[in-house]
Amino acid sequence: MAPPAKAITSPVPDAWYPTLAVVMLAIGLVLTASFFIYEATSSKRNRYLAKELMTGGVASVFLGFGSLFLLLSAGVYV
Repeated sequence: MAPPAKAITSPVPDAWYPTLAVVMLAIGLVLTASFFIYEATSSKRNRYLAKELMTGGVASVFLGFGSLFLLLSAGVYV
């Protein structure tokens, strides 16, 4: 006979989901706003591709995980 299977558990406690959602979405929105402000206020000659990619990438990661935790806190398990 096979040994009993071990239950799969989340590495993050369920009570932390709403807090993580709010914090990560707030950080992502602030970074997105700074990206748009940077694009609107700098001239085409003064822009740096690396800074744009880093800001956009980090904002995207925070918004993605923030959305994930928002769905998890609402009970939509994806």
